[in-house]
Amino acid sequence: MPSVRRLVDTYAQNRILLDKANVTLYEDIQEFWVAERDEDAAVIGCGALHVMWEDLAEVRTLAVDPSFKGAGVGHQVLGKLLQTARWLGVRKVFCLTFEVDFFMKHGFVEIGEAPVDTDVYSELLRSYDEGVAEFLGLERVKPNTLGNSRMLLHL
Repeated sequence: MPSVRRLVDTYAQNRILLDKANVTLYEDIQEFWVAERDEDAAVIGCGALHVMWEDLAEVRTLAVDPSFKGAGVGHQVLGKLLQTARWLGVRKVFCLTFEVDFFMKHGFVEIGEAPVDTDVYSELLRSYDEGVAEFLGLERVKPNTLGNSRMLLHL
């Protein structure tokens, strides 16, 4: 997790990613996939898939070491996250991002409102997770924390 922390810090200081407490990263460790450099297994990319509901998940904390940007690392990590979502039976994947073009290349589209029915919306309101609050577009997170775009992919 220290390598993921380093990647998060790289982008959090510029308000591109939300900063996360170490305890949160450790609590969510099972959601993460990492990309490693072949020669020394250094972590050069990471991303997490957070399941929000039976058919809905969020891509979180997708980050690539700046010296490897443009080398396809982010595409590989996102591909693994989407593969995991399919394996879990998730049909919709959500993200909050500044990298709209990157996610559009993978089929994501920008959205306005949360694409869930009223019963699911009511259940999601019970969550304490800030990502869920942003997905729902709750007033307490409007405009969303970083001012990024809300995007959705139907698998």
